[in-house]
Amino acid sequence: MSYLAKNYNRKKISFKFGKGSYLFSTDKKKYLDFVQGIAVNSLGHSHPKLIKTIKIQSKKLWHVSNAFQIPEGEKLAEKLCKKTFADFVMFQNSGAEATEAAVKVARRYFYSIGKPKKNRILCVKNSFHGRTLAAIFASGSKKMTEGFGPKIPGFDHFRFGNHDSLKKKINKNTAAIMVETVMGEGGIKVIPDWCLRELRQLCNKKKILLILDEVQCGVARSGDFFAFEKSKVKPDIVPIAKGIGGGFPIGAVLMNKKVASGMIAGSHGSTFGGNPLAMTVGNTVMDIVSKKSFLNNIKKLSKYFLEKLNNIKSKHPDIIKEIRGRGLLIGIQLHNNPTLFIKKLMDHRLLTIRAAENVIRILPPLNVKKKEIDIAVKIISKVCKDLK
Repeated sequence: MSYLAKNYNRKKISFKFGKGSYLFSTDKKKYLDFVQGIAVNSLGHSHPKLIKTIKIQSKKLWHVSNAFQIPEGEKLAEKLCKKTFADFVMFQNSGAEATEAAVKVARRYFYSIGKPKKNRILCVKNSFHGRTLAAIFASGSKKMTEGFGPKIPGFDHFRFGNHDSLKKKINKNTAAIMVETVMGEGGIKVIPDWCLRELRQLCNKKKILLILDEVQCGVARSGDFFAFEKSKVKPDIVPIAKGIGGGFPIGAVLMNKKVASGMIAGSHGSTFGGNPLAMTVGNTVMDIVSKKSFLNNIKKLSKYFLEKLNNIKSKHPDIIKEIRGRGLLIGIQLHNNPTLFIKKLMDHRLLTIRAAENVIRILPPLNVKKKEIDIAVKIISKVCKDLK
């Protein structure tokens, strides 16, 4: 009997330890892990530099209140700002916290300039911004919000790719547009660069804010530090999490100087957010994944992986509908429900996870080896043949 709540439909498998791209189960089986905690373990399992970092810092200091200065957080914030569009950072513990804080920053900004009624956030219908009450209503998913009423007000929605609907939904109370640069849970749908540029222009014209949610696609996952960088767009607010901690819980909100002006003392807080242990881990991850050579290698591996997957698609068009993604955030869209396909992959010791629209998400560590991609390609190809 398990005393855990039943809010997860867990597979009947558990793991004893992990190393790099691999997990080793309690029944002594070796799995190629292309889930990595859902894009969290950016450097794979048991990375030696992260182990060393945690070991050293754990002997010094784990946690102090944000009532005091935390040098490790100052250091990480500086790195993030110098690497990106941002002027200021607020540290959180998770992606959901980061997206909620992003909403607060947007609303607080307009409040601070005397426009408190500009407080509505416009989001993509059936997007994903986390599991807290505000985040599920921001996502506009009936499935996620069912049973959690009353509805949290302040969010409007438009369909992905429907620009006419988007423009019509903007009104005098709209404060911001919030979208995932690459929709993860929604089916690995990439917002094109031209579309991001139009969103920025639209926000400028309407004098509202642009929030780009990069919780899953950010921190090098796309091959650029942020997925939006390729478009040359500068957002106002960006929530991040997942990969920045390499497996350790870290979230953050990055913002420009204009919107940060509304976040005065006491306007937001997080007990554990930005603690010394988390920040030290984040600094180590940042030092590795922000290097140009590291990012270029992700792009190189991504191109190789996508070519291989598209070759499989061309041989099995009756099974695979589309290959999606950017960098090492990849989706295989099937014509049918992917449950059996995912099970077959796991039977062959490849771990993946599903997303919406019959999509199988492929999320290897960012330091995955080419030979490990080849193993995954071979398994995927075999499963396609087996399901003929």
